[in-house]
Amino acid sequence: QLQASGGGLVQAGGSLRLSCAGSGRTFSNYAVGWFRQAPGKEREFVAVISWSGGTSYYADSVKGRFAVSRDNAKNTVNLQMNSLRPEDTAVYFCAADRLYGIRSDKYGSWGQGTLVTVSS
Repeated sequence: QLQASGGGLVQAGGSLRLSCAGSGRTFSNYAVGWFRQAPGKEREFVAVISWSGGTSYYADSVKGRFAVSRDNAKNTVNLQMNSLRPEDTAVYFCAADRLYGIRSDKYGSWGQGTLVTVSS
């Protein structure tokens, strides 16, 4: 099971740190992806990190502003979001799967989502 947290209201240019807490001994065996869904839009890929944390990949829209990391000892994956923009406003979800990828339909386990609102 996954649980995302850390969302909130922030002004443009500000920062937030999202966390995804996983349960179970096998969490460290899974790649974890972050996705977001804005009102009226489809869910889109944000970032992914491999099971070891050694590989990560970002959507062009967040590259250079967001950073994903993980602490397998704590079963946690973090998404540090800097220089936030109003267009980053969305519900953010974390998802886990044994395969490393950017397609949301390939992820088998999902957290409940956390809302990020960026005001202009």
